Amino acid sequence: MKKHLTMEQARYHFKTVFPPAEFAARRKKLYDAIGAGSHALLRGETRESGGSFCQAADFFYCCGVEIPGAFLLLSGADRTATLFVPHRPADTHPDNVGLGVEDARMIRHFTGVEAVCGVEAMAGSLKGIKILYALHKPAELPHVTRWTALHADKARAEDPWDGRPSDRLHFISLLKTRYQHLDIRELDPFIFAMRRVKSPCEISVMREAGRLTALAVTEAMRLTRPGMVERELSALANRIYRAHGATGEAYGTIVASGRNMQFGHYSRNNAVMKDGDIVLMDGAPDYHCYTSDIGRIWPVNGTYAPWQRELYGFVVDYHKTLLALLRPGVMAEDVLKAAAKKMAKVVMRTTFTKAIYKAAAKRMLEFNGHLSHPVGMSVHDACSYHEKPLEPGVVLSVDPMTWVPKEELYIRCEDTVVITRNGIENFTAAAPLELDDVEACMRRGTA
Repeated sequence: MKKHLTMEQARYHFKTVFPPAEFAARRKKLYDAIGAGSHALLRGETRESGGSFCQAADFFYCCGVEIPGAFLLLSGADRTATLFVPHRPADTHPDNVGLGVEDARMIRHFTGVEAVCGVEAMAGSLKGIKILYALHKPAELPHVTRWTALHADKARAEDPWDGRPSDRLHFISLLKTRYQHLDIRELDPFIFAMRRVKSPCEISVMREAGRLTALAVTEAMRLTRPGMVERELSALANRIYRAHGATGEAYGTIVASGRNMQFGHYSRNNAVMKDGDIVLMDGAPDYHCYTSDIGRIWPVNGTYAPWQRELYGFVVDYHKTLLALLRPGVMAEDVLKAAAKKMAKVVMRTTFTKAIYKAAAKRMLEFNGHLSHPVGMSVHDACSYHEKPLEPGVVLSVDPMTWVPKEELYIRCEDTVVITRNGIENFTAAAPLELDDVEACMRRGTA
């Protein structure tokens, strides 16, 4: 006999911070995009990753379902959504194996889709379709951005001992083989465009993700001591994420001390932090399928050396200049140009202790084009903010950076912000930024 859930039990299988109306509004935009003569088919993830199931970001974005092996069919003509999900084995409880088509009433309630059917029914539904939009780009998952997935797929395709296509391209190949009448088109650009501007509900979730990010970094600062191993700081952060409702890290936390700072995406986190070194930390939680981004540098012993104040202090000043210039209606490249013009005067009146430090400051101002990247369901979200003026609801990280190769240094400072009607809201502002505030935070940790 099949086990069934109460509505209260079923809610734990969904991220109820997003009401059904949120997903319905997104699907409405997709109906408008594909047109009345077309359908769209999204295939969710099919397997567990790291001991738990993680749904692909674009699939979750359209329906909020975290069921392995699910499909979502959207009809542009009827403007209706049908979920096809597997059956649960007999005599199994949903809390043990997850939801199945037997839980159709619950699934409809929490997602707002019009119909829920078994996966076996999907084949017949595709027979009368002529134009079908499908996802071509690889899935975004925790620890896997769109760009890292594209790189992995390219490497696999070019491997002489592998050569397999990506999972999604393989699925499209199956569709073309089994339904030769289909005109299959790319759905990804429509979803990319939709994800550029976050809804009020998304912003609320990202605000909390940013708060947890700042809280974790602040705690790491407070407890840093010479002799600790880098990974101890990422463990502190992960504990805070999980204690406040996140599922863990959204991406591998960077904790890079000493010479390890020169590597942009350092991940070993196994070095002992030494007295006199500075440490860079960059990490954020996976909070209801959304994340944040941050970058802070602090002294392992609690006090910045003069050269550390000089370099990092300049980056922090540039960072604050960028934040002050961000507002709706401006192009990202114009923000960079205006900030560089202001900071060029600071370079001129600053006496740097080394010529290579002055060169690094100048190089940062010349690094035009890198305000940073969109943030959302992924730390490098699959959308873009460069092509048109910034608008309320666009979320991005602000991440000025510079290098001093001769001294194996990579210095940067990062926050995640949302463009508002009047300027910005800084989601990660609670993490100490000013150098004096950082030192004060660390002194409180020793009290």
